[in-house]
Order: sequence, then structure tokens, then C-alpha cells
Amino acid sequence: MRFNHFLPYGRQTIDDDDIAAVTEVLRSDWLTTGPTVAAFEEAFAAKVGAKYAVSCSSGTAALHLAAIALGLGEGDVVIVPSLTFVATANAARYVGADVCLADVDP
Repeated sequence: MRFNHFLPYGRQTIDDDDIAAVTEVLRSDWLTTGPTVAAFEEAFAAKVGAKYAVSCSSGTAALHLAAIALGLGEGDVVIVPSLTFVATANAARYVGADVCLADVDP
């Protein structure tokens, strides 16, 4: 059976406001920390109803921190989709948990 459905995996939506915001940060004295990051963390925490939020350098780092925060480790099994980036499984492995791949059927 052949499917003719395009799965837009990794497709971004970037508009002129996004480009202007990035340009402003690149021209500032702060690239990876500073007031823009602090403002983003505060806005994100407020949006999701959390007391705090922490920006990470990558999705891999964020998943790793989430696994640590959840207390995952040896003896735990984390189910991850088979259609994913390897970081999804690696975050569990970094803390010693086992990984079970779940098949996806779009």
C-alpha cells in the first residue's frame, strides 16, 4: 500500500516579525542569555501556568532535564514514538531508563 500524504516533519513557519526579533537579539550584547531570554522564560511560565520556566540550548537538553526532573532512571521504561528524532530516546537513556518504541500510524 502506498500513501501520497506529505508529513511536514521539520517544516517551520517563520514570518517577518520572527526575523526582526532574531535580528534585534543578534545585534544586542546578549545572545544566549540576558533580558530577552528572561522575558521569554517569564512569558512561557505565565502561558503554561508554571511558577518557573528554563530555556535550554536544544530540545535534547530540554528532554534530558525533564527526565531528571521526573526522577527517571534504572528500572523505568519510557515509551517513545518510532517516528522521532533520536534525542527522544536518548533523553531516557541518559538517565539510565529503558526505551520502548511505539509504532505510529498517521
